[in-house]
Amino acid sequence: MKKYLVVIALIGLFIGCSVSKEELGRQVVDLKKGWKFTKGEVENGETVQLDDSQWETVNVPHDWAIYGPFDSKNDAQSKKVVADGEKNKKLRLGRTAGLPYMGIGWYRKSFELAENNADKKLNVEFDGAMSHAKVYVNGNFVGEWPYGYTSFSFDISDFVKVGKNVLAVRLQNKPQSSRWYPGAGLYRNVRLLTTNKAHVKHWGTNITTPQVSEKMAEVKIKTTLIGSDKCTLLTEIYNSSNLLIAKKESEPIVGNELELEQSLPVENPQLWSIESPVIYTVLSKVIREGEILDVYESSFGIRSFTFTSDDGLHLNGKRLQVQGVCMHHDLGPLGAAVNISALHRQLVILKGMGCNAIRTSHNSPTPELLSMCDTMGFLVMDEAFDEWKKGKNKNGYTHLWDDWAEKDLMALIHRDRNHPSVFMWSVGNEILEQFTDDGWKRAKFIVDIAHREDNTRPVTIGMNREAPAENNFAVQFDLKGWNYHTHLYPWLKEEHPDWCFIASETQSTVSSRGYFDLDAVPRKHYERENLQCSDYGLDYCNWSNTPDVGFAMLDDNPHVAGEFVWTGFDYLGEPSPYNLQWPTKNSYFGIVDLCGFPKSIYYLYKARWTKENVLHILPHWNWDQSQVKTVPVHVFTNFNSAELFVNGKSYGVRTKNPKEVYERYRLVWKDVNYEPGEVKLVAFDENGKPAMENSIKTASEPYALQLVSQYSKIKADGESLSFVEVNVVDKEGNFCPTANLPIQFSVEGAGTFHVAGNGNSTDITPFQSHVRNCFNGKCLVMLQSSEKAGTISLTATADQLKSAKLEVVTN
Repeated sequence: MKKYLVVIALIGLFIGCSVSKEELGRQVVDLKKGWKFTKGEVENGETVQLDDSQWETVNVPHDWAIYGPFDSKNDAQSKKVVADGEKNKKLRLGRTAGLPYMGIGWYRKSFELAENNADKKLNVEFDGAMSHAKVYVNGNFVGEWPYGYTSFSFDISDFVKVGKNVLAVRLQNKPQSSRWYPGAGLYRNVRLLTTNKAHVKHWGTNITTPQVSEKMAEVKIKTTLIGSDKCTLLTEIYNSSNLLIAKKESEPIVGNELELEQSLPVENPQLWSIESPVIYTVLSKVIREGEILDVYESSFGIRSFTFTSDDGLHLNGKRLQVQGVCMHHDLGPLGAAVNISALHRQLVILKGMGCNAIRTSHNSPTPELLSMCDTMGFLVMDEAFDEWKKGKNKNGYTHLWDDWAEKDLMALIHRDRNHPSVFMWSVGNEILEQFTDDGWKRAKFIVDIAHREDNTRPVTIGMNREAPAENNFAVQFDLKGWNYHTHLYPWLKEEHPDWCFIASETQSTVSSRGYFDLDAVPRKHYERENLQCSDYGLDYCNWSNTPDVGFAMLDDNPHVAGEFVWTGFDYLGEPSPYNLQWPTKNSYFGIVDLCGFPKSIYYLYKARWTKENVLHILPHWNWDQSQVKTVPVHVFTNFNSAELFVNGKSYGVRTKNPKEVYERYRLVWKDVNYEPGEVKLVAFDENGKPAMENSIKTASEPYALQLVSQYSKIKADGESLSFVEVNVVDKEGNFCPTANLPIQFSVEGAGTFHVAGNGNSTDITPFQSHVRNCFNGKCLVMLQSSEKAGTISLTATADQLKSAKLEVVTN
């Protein structure tokens, strides 16, 4: 049995501390407010003398393209997608969401440098800038970074002066540069970092644990120091209760830039796990003659994991099935601009389904996501690229590969190598080099870089089809990832019994929340006039499959470590299977829709991935009785059997059948006579006794609006969001699942109406509009706090319906 053993403890990105700069010698200033922005080229846009008073004032993170308007002409792409089995080019109208992300944008920000900081080091840090960033300070070119997903930092000490300074950033997005909506602008956070000349380098700690047991963990810390001659390095480890548990100080240092390695023991370590994500903290203190010149803070977790060719992943000695989803970086109606509230809500929704892993498809994520995964207990497949030298897009990464591939991968690994959530590096997705005779050379090149920079994690990639298993490509990777092609796993295991596998991308089931076609049979998607997909979870694309088939593959191939479903949430762009039609602005792949409302298959995954009792009935029970005579009823449940009643009449007991794939994971009543009223399910335990009940009812005519929020209290920080679910209900309060009508919103008080959405892939109303059609009975409003504590009042109205009001407290 071949094993890939990894034992590691990791750190987080953030280096700012709340302690004063006099104590730390380090000051971090978030550059969020007061940026000046304009779209289009500006001659001498970097100069100090430029008058930018007429430019728009924006806060960062900022996505200039999400404001639209949507238009089929925006980046329409004529492409042949080889991975999808296409033989001819097709004109794709919504591939990048029909949003105007192309073009040039300029940002300018003034900042002050105090006289007492004149002899210090000053760096500007970008968590990401979309894209082809060129950075200037006081009219001087500082540096560039073209890949929009990479975090980067520039030393601007030689370009600043005491008093007012001007930071300028020129960005340019080229057409046909992406297969999905990439966003545009300074869409991630920007910071100024001031340090003494003696300091810990940017991303300068690397923490591993080569030995882990219940009684002791060896914590090995490599720290890179700048300007450190005659300094000592004092390293302290604090536990999750903030108690000092270990420390070590170096001998005086000779030299101004070097890497020091220290080993510290941690007794009775608390291991990081999915259920108990325990975080430790390291303080790296640079000291000269008793004075603390710098303190660099790193968070890390202690855990061990092993991938085996026999039974997948073992975390801390116990087998763990990877129950993962792929996630693009956009936040639905918010676009690509990073928002902590929205990121956290996504992870909470996924956690509720039993998801325990995220694949950052297909690029470096925002660092806040990894910090949340650390503390919430998610594993992360940290992915770098969607293409290498052999391009998928006319203006894609193919033009950057030669000069930037190593730099971009190093930046990803140095930034993320110490997060306890990150348990593998993925260096690509469906890379076209996998089909060439010499593609393995490029694979070896990139894998060697990953091993050189971090030899504690396996390197993987998302491959597809048989070719890479036969042409020396797959051999280059420690962990073999395959996308779809479920039939390959038995063959791969037989041909390569020592390989370790993970299903790097699965399913691609397509569905529209709340829309049901009553044929309810598994099939490759067919075009419907309304451009929707059925919510039974049985529609799939020509390269993919249903969840039932994916579940069976994993159950029948226990050597596969688990899966990453395409996708957790719907995302902007790539509106398969309606790539050729308009209006379609976002994907149909999500288990959860664009606004965060679960689709039906959410409960199929929840029944499989959690121990919580699940008994979910579909479809809804509001049909035209003159046209619908029978309805297929499906039940997503982790009970083995249940009995169906309609208005008290039994339609019999169904029991899961392990021999039939579509009776293995769902209970099905194919022809239930439709009559308005109540559908009731009674589930039975393993002893045949009633264990749980659930029911749905026919709703009468829409009568009122209902506002519901789990975010009734938020911070008064000008950034936090409250997510308000808007439902249409009848007079008795029953949800109206077929309501599709316009709703108007007004907001007063200590906050603003931010955006709204409804999860309908065909709705191209701007997200900022105060009027939104509900989609199958629902829509979502996001309210944003101001910096003043108080109350935000939201009112929703619709013609001939009772209005609704909801208040959110900010403090």
